[in-house]
Amino acid sequence: MYTLLSGLYKYVFQKDEYCVLILGLDNAGKTTFLEQTKTKFSKNYKGMNLSKITTTVGLNIGTIDVGKARLMFWDLGGQEELQSLWDKYYAESHGLIYVIDSTDEERMSESKEAFEKMISSEALESVPLLVLANKQDVPNCLSVPDIKTAFSDCASKIGKRDCLVQPCSALTGINTQNYFKYTQNYRKINKATR
Repeated sequence: MYTLLSGLYKYVFQKDEYCVLILGLDNAGKTTFLEQTKTKFSKNYKGMNLSKITTTVGLNIGTIDVGKARLMFWDLGGQEELQSLWDKYYAESHGLIYVIDSTDEERMSESKEAFEKMISSEALESVPLLVLANKQDVPNCLSVPDIKTAFSDCASKIGKRDCLVQPCSALTGINTQNYFKYTQNYRKINKATR
């Protein structure tokens, strides 16, 4: 009898899990974005001191419960030697967030190459994509239209997937909350295929 009740309890209260990858070059602000997101959407999460965040080596995981869904964010290191590990996570992802450092014009072509390699993967063919032009709080940063122009060669590879390019500031939290609603669409769009 206990097993039956335990199983019923788990069934009623279980949450569907959806994995969202957060990718981009090192120092783009991926971990800061994840921390801001966890702080805004996890009731008892105090968050870490954003000034103490260092370059991710490996993986950071953040979990947020929304209704009957659990969003698991996988923040992967963006150093060149770690980018070769990204594809190991593609098959399990329901959504992608690609973070671009809008202040780093010198590395924009490197970011574009990493982005192009990522979206060319067959494992991500139908996965919705959110591109964040981060650090918009910094004067003289590249605007979203500038970034779209820099990445225009990649547009054809995006295909029919749902894609949104938006400005944000992970450090100040500007616009980080608005895009959470977009990530909620991942579970609707991708549930049947993953």
